[in-house]
Amino acid sequence: MKIDTWITAAINSLAGHSAILDGLILFYAKAGIFLLVLSIAIRWFLHSNRALHRYVAVGCGLAVALGLALNQGILLLVDRIRPYDLGVTHLIVERSADPSFPSDHATVAFAIAFLLFLKRDRQAGLYLGLALLVGISRIYIGTHFATDIGGGAATALLTALAVHKAYRVESPLNRLLIRIL
Repeated sequence: MKIDTWITAAINSLAGHSAILDGLILFYAKAGIFLLVLSIAIRWFLHSNRALHRYVAVGCGLAVALGLALNQGILLLVDRIRPYDLGVTHLIVERSADPSFPSDHATVAFAIAFLLFLKRDRQAGLYLGLALLVGISRIYIGTHFATDIGGGAATALLTALAVHKAYRVESPLNRLLIRIL
């Protein structure tokens, strides 16, 4: 048994034994990325330095959008079957129609966390922990292999690095967005 399959099966084997745990993890597996995005938007309005938080929020959005776009190209090339279709996991949610690798949920969560880390945000560690929880929750509910989560994290890292390098406070794009937003 490959380590990827073993890790995936081990995490997913915890599902289905506790309705409370399943409900909590299922909620986070489905809503976690929306909560992360919402929290970035809320930070924009709650902090006194709105220009900085607007810049970081836009950077997170760019990293997420680029990551998801890159994932679409990878999905076409890899076309990996879902672990439940191979009998590795038992599914506690509805089936997914798209390929398994890489995980879009992991890409979104890790793109936010990595961009915050690169911007030296004080809450980057919290967001990284929440991104890990998104990834583990997707394995727990049976929709992804562990390497699907790793692939999503890798896509997120690449796009967060690209955005960090290209999108600067002093960039023309940021100056334009400050006037618009």
